[in-house]
Amino acid sequence: MVASMSTKREMIKGNICGFNIRELRKKLGMAQVDLAEALNVDFGYAFDQSDISEIERKFRGVKDHELKALASVLETTSDNLLS
Repeated sequence: MVASMSTKREMIKGNICGFNIRELRKKLGMAQVDLAEALNVDFGYAFDQSDISEIERKFRGVKDHELKALASVLETTSDNLLS
């Protein structure tokens, strides 16, 4: 029974906010590298363009403190990113 349950499971993605991050970033006219730089300068993170790409494609998870920083840079709330 365990084997059949695992075949029915959906692949779990790394986050649920990637699409909203991408849409808000584009709405603000930011490139992925711009968002990474803003997170680095304003919050001291070591993000690069590939990190933002992985988040937007849901390949990388987002920690709670990263979500708060992303929301701030994208001029929104954490709740909005998660909805």
